[in-house]
Amino acid sequence: MKPWWSRVLGVWVWLMLALAPGVAQAQVQAKLDRNPVDLGDAVVLSIESTGAAAAPDLTPLMQDFELLDQTSGRSLGIVNGVSSSRMIYQITLQPRRDGNLVIPALQVGRQRTAPIALTVRPAPPVATRAGNADVFLETEVDDASPFVQQSVGVVLRLFYGVPLMSGELDLDAPDGAVLQKVGDDVQGSREINGRRYNLIERRFLLVPERSGTLTLPAPRFNGRGAGGWFDDLVGNGRRELRVAGSPRALSVRPQPAGAPQPWLPLRDLRLRYVGAPTSARVGEAATLIVEGVAQGATQAQLPEIPAPSVPGAQVFAEPVQYDETFSGGTPQVKWTQRYAVVPDRPGRLTIAGLGIPWWDVTAGAAKTARLPDLPLQVGAGSPAGAAPASTQAPGAALDINGGAPALGQVNERIWPWLAVGFAVLWLITLLWALQRRRAPAPPARQAAPGHPTSPAHHTLPDLKRALDTGSLDDVGEVLRGMAAPPAADLDELVRRLQAIEQRDAVELLRRARWADGDGSAARAALRAAFARGPRWMDVAEPPQAPLPPLYPAPGRR
Repeated sequence: MKPWWSRVLGVWVWLMLALAPGVAQAQVQAKLDRNPVDLGDAVVLSIESTGAAAAPDLTPLMQDFELLDQTSGRSLGIVNGVSSSRMIYQITLQPRRDGNLVIPALQVGRQRTAPIALTVRPAPPVATRAGNADVFLETEVDDASPFVQQSVGVVLRLFYGVPLMSGELDLDAPDGAVLQKVGDDVQGSREINGRRYNLIERRFLLVPERSGTLTLPAPRFNGRGAGGWFDDLVGNGRRELRVAGSPRALSVRPQPAGAPQPWLPLRDLRLRYVGAPTSARVGEAATLIVEGVAQGATQAQLPEIPAPSVPGAQVFAEPVQYDETFSGGTPQVKWTQRYAVVPDRPGRLTIAGLGIPWWDVTAGAAKTARLPDLPLQVGAGSPAGAAPASTQAPGAALDINGGAPALGQVNERIWPWLAVGFAVLWLITLLWALQRRRAPAPPARQAAPGHPTSPAHHTLPDLKRALDTGSLDDVGEVLRGMAAPPAADLDELVRRLQAIEQRDAVELLRRARWADGDGSAARAALRAAFARGPRWMDVAEPPQAPLPPLYPAPGRR
């Protein structure tokens, strides 16, 4: 028997042999993300090393480049049974001068990268509208002194007086802020200094993350335009266009002491009632619709909209609907909130007005947008059933207190007639029993296919409660349970409904649950279509055979 250490040695030798091909093929390669670049732009150098774990020596880069950032990552894999390990380094560099530069060979472990030639063009000229240039850029911000976490609208405009064949418009994000492109580019034209320019507007949303000076980098445009007759004669009819705009400096103010929380810096905030009920009934839902418009914010910056407080009633909120736009270079968000108010008791209730605290960035003061209180007169709910009115036969004798006829008078008249009635009923019952015993029992009738064999699980009052207080899933569950037998899904429910308006209402419910439909519109359509209950398809039963069956049922002779 071999000792244990020999087995361990054999496993180690096998692993070394398996990894040997990967080690033997260890190599290092470097590449740039773009070439050429403009002076002032950054370029990313990627170094990929297979089989070497040592970090590259970046000292040779310091002469012609400024090191801005450095990241690294490792990936492992097995190809055709051979394991491999890759180490990727990404170094962000900024050239110190223009001209033909060289990324020198860098040492990575025992390997060296190949040198890379890099062309650094001079910084593009800063063109303005005053110089009558063919192409120039302008950057506009809606607030040069914003607060921390305030949404700042940035509009970048590209003016070009010559036809463009291709081009690329860039605006880098500044340090200490988030820059996000909003919407699609808008095209137009404008006359400047007596010359007609085509115009492309690109909108951004800038959110400063810290106070202090914030510099928005200069925008850049690199493209090709259609040349004149000389360009057609000596070249391919195209000429290179490279321009830059001017950087913008913003002074970001800190959050004021004592500002309302959550912190909501805005230019304006307006609230209004779109639908306000004045009366309601106990147990029935009244719809309240509130609309708000916040200028200088996005949906992500809005706090959670609170539900109004109504003592004596339950309030159920539907999902908020948002609409984000850009108005005059400033972001704006509009939202609509629907509430279902279900009173618990009759009387006069008060719907407390909604209030949202915010900070007015223009006035530099704390404000609160508030809606007025709404009175709501609540009546008694619809009775479940009315007791039948008591009737009295004409001519019946009453006592002086309005009571029933005397018991003695009733007994004297009713007993003979009761005896005769019982005798007649006994004879009829005897004759029916004898006739049933002699007649053959009819054959058992099979249920028609699709004929309901089990009662419905839900009724019309259940649907009304679900539409008033339940979710859209609850409404769908009740609708399926109103069928007998219950429908497996909404598709089967639609097939079994006869009324077209009820089918359409169920389709609206389906879109509101699983697509981008309107939940409130679906509820209203269901209330109207199912006000008197569902109308089902008629299921035809097979006609009975005119003659008795040839073979009697088992047990019958």
